[in-house]
Amino acid sequence: MVERCGGGPKDGLTMGDMTKVLKEAIDEVASLPEADQEKIGRGLLSHVEKLRRLRAEIDKGIRSLDAGKGKELDIEDFIRKAHARHGGA
Repeated sequence: MVERCGGGPKDGLTMGDMTKVLKEAIDEVASLPEADQEKIGRGLLSHVEKLRRLRAEIDKGIRSLDAGKGKELDIEDFIRKAHARHGGA
């Protein structure tokens, strides 16, 4: 019997498709109380969604550059502004 992973965008994904480390992590989480499993599951799903949004933004930026819409960046000015926004030195 093949164990299925549910709720993902890839229908038919099996436990065999996951990396060894992810399988180990899921096995460990499965041994925890249900409330802890829920909290960890929500955190993992949130992290995956953040990665998807980041990848979408990166793809959007690449398409923009490929279309010739890029502009020169003054890296020193960029770093200064980033530090000012985030309280850095």
